[in-house]
Amino acid sequence: MSSLLVDLHCHSIFSDGELIPAELVRRLEVRGYSCVAITDHADHSNIDFIIPRIVQAAEVLNRSFSTKLLPGIELTHVPPELIPELAIQARELGAKIVVVHGETLAEPVAPGTNRAAIESDIDILAHPGLISVEDVALAAKRGIFLELSARKGHCLTNGHVARLARRYGAKLIVDSDAHAPEDFMMPGEPQKIAEGAGLSPSEVEELFSNLHSWLEKKFQLELPDPD
Repeated sequence: MSSLLVDLHCHSIFSDGELIPAELVRRLEVRGYSCVAITDHADHSNIDFIIPRIVQAAEVLNRSFSTKLLPGIELTHVPPELIPELAIQARELGAKIVVVHGETLAEPVAPGTNRAAIESDIDILAHPGLISVEDVALAAKRGIFLELSARKGHCLTNGHVARLARRYGAKLIVDSDAHAPEDFMMPGEPQKIAEGAGLSPSEVEELFSNLHSWLEKKFQLELPDPD
């Protein structure tokens, strides 16, 4: 089973998380994580506040920690028609990982959010709920990751997402959506979540192998070789 341990969706004190970036990264370093993205919640009111500070934290902390910090953002409850422009602004501000808060069953996310996100310059559609066949097929075409979530409530549709991703060849990722220290996954837990969503052991291996290749190619990260 793959030894890759990464988390590209978690939160710090810059939104509703409990930890400052330094403590967040240090806690994951102790658990053996290769990299983490801090993707705090943002809309038009705070995006220009959050991203530069996470960028600054990454520049400093990546000199000292073995766990590398990727600055990111999660566009959250943004009206669908405004997502494309905000995703562009996020990139301009320095976000390396752009996540959109998908149409989870646990919150009243506006209908059309999934489609607007997939049509935008993003990396991950988080907890996309009962995502449609058409949106999964488009995510596959555009190379956007669909998230299998470890978070309570958001995980309710992991099986649905995995089933459609298998059928249409969409990329999957397992993230914690962590807000507190106890939310972070332990080694081996991401693989169990993927299997719990209905993926076979070989599909789990492929998921993490693809993620490994993507991270190395896009960010020039030195990651442990998959087992």
